[in-house]
Amino acid sequence: MEKHQKNAMAVALFLESHPLVKRVLYLGLESHPQHQLVLKQCKGFTGMIAAYLEGTLETTCKFLSYLKIFTLGESLGAVESLIELPAIMTHEMMGQWARDKIGISDTLVRISIGVEEVDDLIGDLDQALKRSQPTN
Repeated sequence: MEKHQKNAMAVALFLESHPLVKRVLYLGLESHPQHQLVLKQCKGFTGMIAAYLEGTLETTCKFLSYLKIFTLGESLGAVESLIELPAIMTHEMMGQWARDKIGISDTLVRISIGVEEVDDLIGDLDQALKRSQPTN
């Protein structure tokens, strides 16, 4: 769990500073709305991150297709890094209106950070984010 948490914090900080990421939700970040509560109630954080990417459903799907280390999967929480796109996976049946109401946009990804080398994880996310954007 320590490796999950350490990797997740590094990935969350990377994503939070990336120009192609709109918003990151990770309990370990001071920007999380319940960060102070977590500090009072827990001894650590988690390996789960949610991120809203810049772009559209199409660019988000491209992003997922360019990942080399992260495995696409609906069931998160393993020693390997996993990622999912709730809008077309776990929450597709809800319909667009209902998803929008609870914050599940077409660019929201949920990431379960594994125990791989953190620099490899960050490098994989970075290259996929850059490649997913339309070229001018």
